[in-house]
Amino acid sequence: MTTDLPSDIWTRRTFVRGAGLTVGALATGCTTAPRGATSVAVPADQPIRVGLIGCGGRGTGAATQALRADPGVVLYAMGDAFPDRLTSSQGHMEGQFAGRVDVPESRRHIGFDAFQKVLNEDVDMVILTTPPHFRPEHFKAAVAAGKHIFMEKPMAVDGTGVRSILDDAKIAKQKSLNVMGGFCWRYNLPNRACYERIHNGAIGDVTCVHSTYLTAPLGTKPRQEEWSDMEWQLRNWQHFNWLSGDHIAEQACHAIDKINWAKSDVPPAKAIALGGRQMRETPESGNIYDHFSVMYVYDDGSRCFHDCRQMPGCWNDNTEYLVGTNGTCYVNSWGPEQRIEGRYPWTYEGPNPNMYQVEHDELFEAIRGKRARIDDVDQMMTSTLMSIMGRMSAYSGRPVEWNEALESEERLGPVQYALGDLPTMPVSVPGAVASWNELRTAEA
Repeated sequence: MTTDLPSDIWTRRTFVRGAGLTVGALATGCTTAPRGATSVAVPADQPIRVGLIGCGGRGTGAATQALRADPGVVLYAMGDAFPDRLTSSQGHMEGQFAGRVDVPESRRHIGFDAFQKVLNEDVDMVILTTPPHFRPEHFKAAVAAGKHIFMEKPMAVDGTGVRSILDDAKIAKQKSLNVMGGFCWRYNLPNRACYERIHNGAIGDVTCVHSTYLTAPLGTKPRQEEWSDMEWQLRNWQHFNWLSGDHIAEQACHAIDKINWAKSDVPPAKAIALGGRQMRETPESGNIYDHFSVMYVYDDGSRCFHDCRQMPGCWNDNTEYLVGTNGTCYVNSWGPEQRIEGRYPWTYEGPNPNMYQVEHDELFEAIRGKRARIDDVDQMMTSTLMSIMGRMSAYSGRPVEWNEALESEERLGPVQYALGDLPTMPVSVPGAVASWNELRTAEA
């Protein structure tokens, strides 16, 4: 059942939402591009050459969706730390797209500098899908090279990386580059329809959101005798916090993004979180937690809550429950089910195409100049930093304010990369958080 919203509420809510976006943009130090802004288009009679940086499962999936999005897309260059992943990825796509995976040996790049070699090729856009730790450096180089960009979530693992991307995003805007983030639920049609109604007053002012991402652990790769410390950690990157940001940032950020979406991309004032590690035991499970619970506190007095867990044999859930002054909303994206109850009841009954494909369809339309330039920076960086501040609060055992997370000088991970020795940081204990900065100082 659907009850249409009165036109006066629709107009007022559209204005309020626009004001909220401006506040969010100022809070993150980045402005939202005008709706009419256009990028420098690639003409319809020319190919769009794509460079893939990070050839794991998500990178291969994103490149596959890029090839499906536009018949003129050609995969032109590839880069990864390891040759086996690149070879597997290339072989998978060559079997599906005859003649459009044009990556000879000379454009296959291996190693920590592979990203720069891909950018040096004659590509129009790049797909950034390495472990998130490397995203800020790769984004900086891609913007400097003038490439359109698709970048997976999260976009950074610490405040240092967030600030780097915000600075380079200003240059991307000046160059009219398309920048799309991998928060795929923003491109899910049922969710778009639901959140559009929320923003236009279907449940009134949003006073509380509860989101979950409760799932099983991700797979691990047992150490091989020939692997160095660095390679072993890279092969299990989701399980080491310097590479992934912990699972609250690497995976559960999708659910945190829906809190941010419901709150019109206005960031919270602070986060108060709990977390720990109960069920991870093998060395390959690294140093990340297996559960978090976060409360986000907003300047308007509202509070939003997020719970995430990666544990075997437990109940799984990925839902959002929104409470407003005039109603409630239930979103089960895995269902899918979107349901509003209250003064203006509604359920979604429309199409539900593959959201990953929708992402790339819209991105390549923008690259062709068929739609306005895509600039996901404000929303994707707010959601990324919300995830980071949740982790920071759980690790430290104290509240973490927005500006504290944004201005933090902590930089996770080494500053130089080589396939050699690399100590594993201990699991963080609340009240005695392990610091990469302190480790580097001690080693020096």
